[in-house]
Amino acid sequence: MTWDPQQYARFADDRSRPFHDLLARVGATAPREVVDVGCGTGALTALLARRWPQARVRGFDSSAEMVAQAPADAGVEFSVADARGFDATGVDVLVSNAVLQWVPEHRDLLVRWAGQLAPGGELAVQVPSNLGAPSHALMRELADSPRWRGPLSGVLRVGDAVAEPGEYLDLLQGAGLAADVWRTEYLHVLAGADPVLEWVRGTGLRPVLQALGAQAAEFEREYAALLRRAYPPREHGTVFGFRRTFLVARVPTRVGTPVEAGVSSGRA
Repeated sequence: MTWDPQQYARFADDRSRPFHDLLARVGATAPREVVDVGCGTGALTALLARRWPQARVRGFDSSAEMVAQAPADAGVEFSVADARGFDATGVDVLVSNAVLQWVPEHRDLLVRWAGQLAPGGELAVQVPSNLGAPSHALMRELADSPRWRGPLSGVLRVGDAVAEPGEYLDLLQGAGLAADVWRTEYLHVLAGADPVLEWVRGTGLRPVLQALGAQAAEFEREYAALLRRAYPPREHGTVFGFRRTFLVARVPTRVGTPVEAGVSSGRA
């Protein structure tokens, strides 16, 4: 799947907030090796280099189009690569923001990375948990309608592409990490015409548009009408609720050290 950096960046402020919330829970003070798995355009990866200027910071993404937009002077080593092949051996801080929902086997990846991180290393992951929201449910329903079922068979992700928070907690604790897992719903107030459509054009709708080719505009018209009913504009804009799940986990500093209890995030 190809990505459009300009379309994705249309809601940059809203999309970047979860990254800041995720990093706020990372306690590393002097890591030597920091990696951003699925760095996109690298704009947020640059923040890692500023936070830990003494560290070697790397960022990679499977999209060459995204990586081509990465800043050359950010103090980050950028490259094109796939998350599934990444070896986290010796990494002190591994960050993955809004990426692993695209990787069906990411639960296995988390366990593998947990066993590879350096002693005391931290894993910080955020995944969108919005597949049950009208924006995505309506997309799947339309794609499964008689008109679109044929060309879109198997194109969209199913509802279990992302696990429930409790499953991630069990997974990380079972791998020997001290884990802090929480879920947050953001209420984005979006401006403009068909703003929810514009949002998903940069992410979840992309596989549909690419699969349909010349027929994509017709699908978009039908889908946009459904979205307008599900997300009517209000006085101050269109409210788009978006749930995200956060995982921050730490490797014990010594082999055999009992795993500490997960620290409460203070979110009720």
